Amino acid sequence: MFLQTVCLDLQPGQPLVWTQKEQTIGHVRYLDHFIDSNMSNQKKSLFRDDEGNYLLVPFLFICSLFLLWGFAHGFLDVLDKHFQDLLHVSKAQSGFVQFSLYIGYLAMAIPAGLFIKKFGYQKGIIFGLALFAIGAFMFYPAAKLAAFIPFLAALFVIACGLAFLETAANPYSIVLGSKDGAARRINISQSFNGLGWILGPLIGGLMIFGTEAEGEHDKFDSLVQPYIGIGCVVVLVAIVFLIIKLPEIKEKKEAGEYEENPPMRNLLKHPVFIFAVIAQFLYVAAQTGTNSFFINYVIDAIHDLKTPISNIMGNLGSFGEFFMPKNDEQAASLILAFGGMGAFWIGRLTGSYLMKFIAPHRLLGFYAIMNVILNILVFMNLGWVSVFALFLTYFFMSIMFPTIFALGINNLGTLTKKGSSFLVMAVAGGAFCPPLMGLIADHSSMATGFIIPVLCYIVIAVFAIWGVGKVEGKLDMSNPVH
Repeated sequence: MFLQTVCLDLQPGQPLVWTQKEQTIGHVRYLDHFIDSNMSNQKKSLFRDDEGNYLLVPFLFICSLFLLWGFAHGFLDVLDKHFQDLLHVSKAQSGFVQFSLYIGYLAMAIPAGLFIKKFGYQKGIIFGLALFAIGAFMFYPAAKLAAFIPFLAALFVIACGLAFLETAANPYSIVLGSKDGAARRINISQSFNGLGWILGPLIGGLMIFGTEAEGEHDKFDSLVQPYIGIGCVVVLVAIVFLIIKLPEIKEKKEAGEYEENPPMRNLLKHPVFIFAVIAQFLYVAAQTGTNSFFINYVIDAIHDLKTPISNIMGNLGSFGEFFMPKNDEQAASLILAFGGMGAFWIGRLTGSYLMKFIAPHRLLGFYAIMNVILNILVFMNLGWVSVFALFLTYFFMSIMFPTIFALGINNLGTLTKKGSSFLVMAVAGGAFCPPLMGLIADHSSMATGFIIPVLCYIVIAVFAIWGVGKVEGKLDMSNPVH
């Protein structure tokens, strides 16, 4: 623009000569343009907000929480089969292990959202960690009582803590940077969650199925020791969050929004959000049902599972020797950790990358359709083919929770924290699927129970393809998230 102004002032045939003043002005304008351009690019980076604040460090602290509660959930997945053996409960009764955990989300999600709305994300995280630790330490008196119900009560308290953590950490990771990178950011943070899901059944299988009780008096030690250890780790993490200072993010108003604290009923004006709550409920139902009975299914499908898994571990050197399965249950937990949760983690990492090129709702729709097909193969009970299909479902379910969450709270503005509460509360879907699948398995077969995840993924596909893409035309999710 400056060059055009100078050139317009030239007479025909007059040479272009820059004065010192003109050169100085040109350099200043070029530098100003360069800085503006550079700042614009910085503001669009994944971990820099619209004001230019760099938020990578608090994002990494939040990622540690995702790892922590992923481990807690993964560890829990080996408990169903263990309680069947330890307390001689049926599959349907063992499903109440998951029920007691996920019903805590239903009970605590809205109170957690209100608490975080009033006191902020950081205090919500600290309070959630405190509840998590208390629930873990409750395993000690539960073991002394040697009954099923006290263990369920301890898991309920843990769930209340996890509800606080998820209500705070999920939306917080979404807003720690540019709005365009929201879906990618939450998928990255959930990748740490996926790593926790791998470590949970791996360590759980080793500590629970890999130890032998020497007598009736110490048969619960395999439960008490790991949960006391988990409680100690959670206390240390809580101390860290008491020391550090997280930036308090204030949600911005969306267009047409005039209230700082709009009533909760305004959420009903967002049809995609409502559908997202339903989809999230069904996704967690399908995931939890799969996790709960993975070990049961694999043991039923493959007889003498220990032998082929031992052969594989024998080729892995000292690592394989350390995790060498002592029974079929531990062998199945190794498949769950490396096959299922390994695929889940890879899916989280690759899913975040693919969203640079593919719109989140389209990727979600494709993954949901794939899981419908794979779960039908599981339902058909085809031996190793069905087992392979079962752990492959984890790859395609990997992006579902964070993507549904991000799509659900998109454009909620000052309703974000309240909306997040309902999406976390939808995790209660995990409370109802395991008892139902267990009941079907008790009266038919474990493979038949997997018709429930098939139905769940059909609805999720409808949400992604029709709910987000068609219901709310004003929600522009057609472009890939950068």
